[in-house]
Parts: sequence; structure tokens; C-alpha cells
Amino acid sequence: MAERFRAVLISRDEDKNQSVEMTELGLDDLMEGDVTVAVEATTVNYKDGLAITGASPVVRRWPMIPGVDLAGQIVTSDHPDWKPGDKVILNGWGCGETHFGAYAERARLKGDWLVPLPDAFTAEQAMGIGTAGYTAMLSVLALEEAGMTPNKGPAIVTGASGGVGSFAVALLAAKGWHVIAATGRTGESDYLKGLGAAEIIDRAELSEKGKPLAKERWAVGIDSVGSHTLANVLAGTSYGGAVAACGLAQGPDLPATVMPFILRGVSLLGVDSVMAPKERRLKAWSRLASDLDPKVIEAIISIVAFDEVIETAKRILDGSIRGRVVVKM
Repeated sequence: MAERFRAVLISRDEDKNQSVEMTELGLDDLMEGDVTVAVEATTVNYKDGLAITGASPVVRRWPMIPGVDLAGQIVTSDHPDWKPGDKVILNGWGCGETHFGAYAERARLKGDWLVPLPDAFTAEQAMGIGTAGYTAMLSVLALEEAGMTPNKGPAIVTGASGGVGSFAVALLAAKGWHVIAATGRTGESDYLKGLGAAEIIDRAELSEKGKPLAKERWAVGIDSVGSHTLANVLAGTSYGGAVAACGLAQGPDLPATVMPFILRGVSLLGVDSVMAPKERRLKAWSRLASDLDPKVIEAIISIVAFDEVIETAKRILDGSIRGRVVVKM
């Protein structure tokens, strides 16, 4: 009998009404690829919540298995870099959007999309990091490559209680930055200070329309929020500073002016994690393995069973989830 496995499947009817269910599929149902992976762990990202609820047009092929991150073991491979038994990580590459993703016990993928699971991490720890932590690391790298160092002044992290924000706080603090954490959940102050935040501010200070140029309060920023929040972060950045933009939780718009750029020489650094080249991914995961204390991962993550993934994906959109959720298969 052909192998069967559980999967979350998003479907749409002729009237474009979306439905989602836990179902059973076979290997022949999977899309093309040169490696097949036994998924050991995945995670729930904001984008996964958008896909499962249909709140935003993330899914571009129907039906679709959602899930943008996975860690697991190669079962079969026709790719020269991989053999059965290899431990791997997948982040992005359109999985869960245009290619069947991680919310299944088996995934067929392109071997070029994969990177090795670092020896420093288990599959669950790697998914505790996931796209969120990997994106935070890409943001830190962008700031470092722009010449930013802790002696230039404080660093602000927006959306600090979320996945990207939590890891950004921890990674910056570990490198000696004075971190200002902006969050809508100020009751999480102890959590954020435990990750290394030196100050906590209410996101309300940044989330409304502000001045084109504000008082200089920080030298760098990592922003996963966008919209007015990013505009206000730029307006409050000191001369010669830089802000890494990596998300749009508040919105994709940027209601800003050129004033921070032409009067203070501020740099806006775009950070993409979905299509980042393999060399960049390897560098980010290598730095995560060397820079990130495993105790930090344990403080950030919570673990749910595969059966809970649909409900968890819905909850992530209402902002009630702190840090990262790992799905253990």
C-alpha cells in the first residue's frame, strides 16, 4: 500500500470561498521536486496565519498545503548535495504560497532551497528560530554591513513581542546594543527584559502619524511593522543611522518624507528572507548557531501538536501569541 500522511490543505470553490482542513494525502499528490523530506517540525508564522484565514491573498495556487518553514530529514534525493538521512531546513522559496509547504508529514522540494540543519540545533529549536529568527539575523547582518556598531547609540526593535522582534532583541543585546523594545503588550516587559531589552516603550508612541523629523532617539532599528511605525522610526533615527525593514504587520505603506535621508543621512535597508540566495542563508544560520544561546530559544518558543496548527494560525493574527510557536510533527 502506498504511503499515506497527514496534511493541512487549503481549498477554494468556484465562488472563491476558502476552506481549510486536516486531510490525508499520498506521495503522488505532492508537487515536483528532487528531494522528499520527512517533516519533523514546523512553525506558525504571521504569513501562515494570513494564508490559513484568507485574511490576505498569500496563497497563489489552489489547492495548497501552507507552511513556509520546516526542519526534517531527507527520505529520497535526486539532488547531488543531499542524501537520505541528511538533516535540513527550509525557509521560504514560495512554499505555502505557490509550492506545497510544511504543514504535512512529507514534503517534496527542490534541493537548492535547503540548507543543512546546524549541529547546534535540534529540529524543534531550528523551527523555534524559523523564518522569524532567520529574518532577524538577516536584519542584524544588514546593519553590521552598513557599518553600524553598538557605540553609535541605541537600537530600537518594533513588534518586539512577536517572533522577529523577540529574536532581534536577543541578537542585538547579545552583541552589546542598548535595545529599546517597542511593543503593544507592555505587560510583556519582564519577558523582553529577559531577552536583553534595556527599555520598553508602548508601540502607541510610534503607530500614529508623526513628525517628518523627530528627536534623535536611536542609531539603528529593526522594523517588522511598516506603515506609520516605520516612518516614525526613521524620523527618530540619529545622524548616519540605519533601519532594517523586514515586515508589514501594521501595513505595507510608508507614509514618510525624505527628511531623515537628506538631512540626517539615514539609510533604509530592505531585508528579504523568502528569496535570499543560499550563500546569504548559510551565513545567517551560521551566525545563529554561534550567536544564539539555546536558552533564549527556550524562552521564546511554545510547542503545539500538529492537530493544533489550524487554530494556532488563526490566533497569531489577533496578536495574542508571544514569541514563536513550534509545531512538533
